Amino acid sequence: MELSVRRETLRLVEVVRSSRGEIDSVGTCTVTLTHDGITAYGEGTPTGYDGVTADDVVTAVEAGGAAVLGRDLRDPEAVLDRIDRWDAPAGARMALDGAVHDWIGKAAGQPTWKLSGAARTLGPTVYTISMAGPEEAASAVRNAPAVGAFKVKVGGPGDIESLEAIRAVTALPVRIDANEAWDLATAQALTPRLRRLGIQLIEQPFPVTAIDDYRRYREVPDRLPVFLDEGCTDEASVLAAGSYADGLVVKLCKAGGIRGARRVMEAGRRAGLGTMISCMCESELAISQAAQLAPLADHIDLDGHLYLREPPFRGLGLQDGRIVLGDAPGLGVVPS
Repeated sequence: MELSVRRETLRLVEVVRSSRGEIDSVGTCTVTLTHDGITAYGEGTPTGYDGVTADDVVTAVEAGGAAVLGRDLRDPEAVLDRIDRWDAPAGARMALDGAVHDWIGKAAGQPTWKLSGAARTLGPTVYTISMAGPEEAASAVRNAPAVGAFKVKVGGPGDIESLEAIRAVTALPVRIDANEAWDLATAQALTPRLRRLGIQLIEQPFPVTAIDDYRRYREVPDRLPVFLDEGCTDEASVLAAGSYADGLVVKLCKAGGIRGARRVMEAGRRAGLGTMISCMCESELAISQAAQLAPLADHIDLDGHLYLREPPFRGLGLQDGRIVLGDAPGLGVVPS
């Protein structure tokens, strides 16, 4: 068994702006695992809003990754269980979990999506539009990849004009993501206009701690469905979310990989919540990991790889607004 991990900086094709600020690059980590002559890869990404960095992920994998994997992968389910229980940052668990899933497929000579019961072609995915003025926002939509929906970063009342400009140039579904920037008064005032624009749903409108605002928004007539991102990170938080939200945004970097994210999605179903499989700005490797869970999701938000200037992995396609997974053994992507 050989295991190595490296930190990578992913440069974006353009600055991404949200209510949290601006980014033009992100840090991620890639694990390389070799066993029985098979080399597999997994990506692990820090979420950022929990204070964990890519360096923290690397440190955790270097310190404990080999011990968690054990000496061989002849019982991969037991290995995945150990990873799931590992007391390490979620990004570290995500990286090892991804590498093991890649190894399982390569060892079987099959795409991992076939073994996990997923489909090669996913449901329609979104493309995220940064916070911008009306002209810039409309231009971003016109120049976007041929996706099946759009998600727009918003911060307050001033974004209505940009949403109107976007709606003028596309009939595709539009979702919005406030990243905790709204208060209840803003939501109450904007909801009728957002409904007239056909906005599909909103992600994390209020701060994680503003539970009363979420509950009071449920009383607003013809309100938007609310999906939690920052406010729902694991199985434990799903139970609470069922009382004040309509759905949850599932990311492997929050749940610790495919195994953990599957449990979160299943818990969401039991709680009557909708599910969205989502990502950070990540490479095609991480997107391929998340895509294994697409059959469990009501919404697909796997567009992080579409922003990368120099993608470190290749293998995904995009057809008719839908991501097409690679058909090679394992996760179906290879280093660029």
